[in-house]
Amino acid sequence: MNLSRLSARLSRRRIRAIVVKEIRGYRRSRSIVSGMAIIPLVFMVQPLVSVFALSSGAATALQHRHELLYMLAVPALVPATLAAYAIVGERQHGTLEPMLSTPISKLELLFGKVLAVLIPSIVISYAVFALFAVLVLLFAQADVASALLRSSDVLAQVIFTPLIAAWSTWLGVAISTRSGDIRVAQQVSVLASLPTIALTTLTSVNVIHASLHVAVIFGIVLLISNRVGWRVVSALFDREKLITGGTS
Repeated sequence: MNLSRLSARLSRRRIRAIVVKEIRGYRRSRSIVSGMAIIPLVFMVQPLVSVFALSSGAATALQHRHELLYMLAVPALVPATLAAYAIVGERQHGTLEPMLSTPISKLELLFGKVLAVLIPSIVISYAVFALFAVLVLLFAQADVASALLRSSDVLAQVIFTPLIAAWSTWLGVAISTRSGDIRVAQQVSVLASLPTIALTTLTSVNVIHASLHVAVIFGIVLLISNRVGWRVVSALFDREKLITGGTS
């Protein structure tokens, strides 16, 4: 579909209203708030403790590893928690049918739901990484910090964070459309994100050797996966399927 024609068909005001409504809803859900707090802590506190304990002699070994890629688990997991709530949350609270009876189009609803997951997920992921980097610079040994915070690894975080977050969002929203229980949807969404986390973790510990070639392949795979995710979730955003999806 032509992007200019698609943009003309969408109401930014309605999409913005959905995004605001969703973010307000997140704040009222304990499971979402706790998930958004616990996940960054788990993936930041333990690595920081390990880094602070390293002596300058460990810098040489760190130069041959890509420890920071471990942090790419955050943009994989945070969207899984949020996206799982997208449709099944509306269904369980009885607000899905009233919302679908409004003039909101399928694509406006889809974009609103996806952006409401993607925006906070990317912000949280970048914020966690930035805080991690600042703490390493302030409190780790200078040689360790220099070996850990290499420009190539920082660039990988910047580029792959939105791509991974988008892929995790498509997975979570797709699962949410077919689920009847919020907790089940969240658990399945997290499980669906594990292959991405396993890949980034194996790269961070050098089981998979990080290189420009690997990065390009991974980026292409994510771009294709996001394109497929868009098409699959668009097909699932049918009014009848959304209402009956979790119970049929």
